[in-house]
Amino acid sequence: MIEFTKIEEEFLQSIEEARIATSHADIPHVKPVSFIYNDNIIFIATDYQTRTFKNVKINPKASIAIDVYESGKHKAVCIQGKVEIVEKGQEFLQIYKMFEKKFAWVRNEPWKENEAPFLKIITTNKTSWGLK
Repeated sequence: MIEFTKIEEEFLQSIEEARIATSHADIPHVKPVSFIYNDNIIFIATDYQTRTFKNVKINPKASIAIDVYESGKHKAVCIQGKVEIVEKGQEFLQIYKMFEKKFAWVRNEPWKENEAPFLKIITTNKTSWGLK
């Protein structure tokens, strides 16, 4: 398993938005997402009808870029990983509680098991820069 440094972990826990890249038929698809970093794993909420969900069903690999851009002070963690879909059960409930705690939009528009899944990105490669 790929481990993150303390500085990378602090950065990942301080950011709410990232861009995820998936693909289908050799066509890349990138979109902004809310995410949670916990214990070397990235979690993303999605919906069943999204291109992202359809892509990972066919090709369970993704890249995610988490960054803050300021001219001359760019900070980033870029991750590649294997995607697992979490739709129900104890793991779903644990992830949901993390999202509910962090994001008002989850508290305002709650959902249940099998209504919208989470994507669990298990890191296989990572790089970072600008973190101090």
